[in-house]
Amino acid sequence: MARLRKRKRGTGRGRGVRWLSHYSSGQSILIVGDGDFSFSLALAAAFGTGRNIVATSLDSYEALSRKYIKAQSNLMRLKRMHATVLHGIDANTMKGHTDLKMRLFDRIVFNFPHAGFSGRECEMHVIRSHRELVRGFFGNARELLQPYGEIHISNKTGHPYDGWDIEQLASETSLAMIDIVSFQKQDYRGYNPKRGSGAKPNKPFPLGDCSTYKFVAKHNDAQEEHACYCHICQDKYVSPYFGYASSLATFGAGNVGHLAY
Repeated sequence: MARLRKRKRGTGRGRGVRWLSHYSSGQSILIVGDGDFSFSLALAAAFGTGRNIVATSLDSYEALSRKYIKAQSNLMRLKRMHATVLHGIDANTMKGHTDLKMRLFDRIVFNFPHAGFSGRECEMHVIRSHRELVRGFFGNARELLQPYGEIHISNKTGHPYDGWDIEQLASETSLAMIDIVSFQKQDYRGYNPKRGSGAKPNKPFPLGDCSTYKFVAKHNDAQEEHACYCHICQDKYVSPYFGYASSLATFGAGNVGHLAY
């Protein structure tokens, strides 16, 4: 289980920076499609502030209030903690949104993207719709990303979810995967992923085995020649942090995954 930790001077990006798992109060964080906003609230509560968080939903406030029992109370708490809350944010068009198009983020997070229930998850037309959602998200998120920022997608693993081929979709939008880590819901106190659509949108769904995939923007072709060894996956992958790792070490930036050099 991830623990909230407060970085000591000289070991983080700044004095008093608080971390929860991959995220810190020193990062600007965009959270996409947060359902009842319980993930955003988990981060804000851990940080003691939401000033660095932009939490979004595709649904309007009215729709959220109808769908999710805790949406109103979660949103009220987020706003009290000075988080920015935006509704009507489509993952496939968000780069042009008035409140986002002039901003860049250190972390852009989309947990368990889902295009809706139009059939069984193993049916090809359903898989294609999920892939189109993720592809569109990657293309938009890349335009809102700080240099050396990261895009995180958490998703179920195994059949049929491996058929989404998330890494290939990222590559099509000039993103490179730097890490895959196990996603543990209990790391984020109070987080409750919901179905979001259908007859019972407030009903939680079982996660089972799931992972967080981390991506960064490819900056030049030379990165493709710098293969690294992932000790978790037991395989080689390309690190787009090539040439950047020494900077991370110099500045003491922690929690950057299991990059191998």
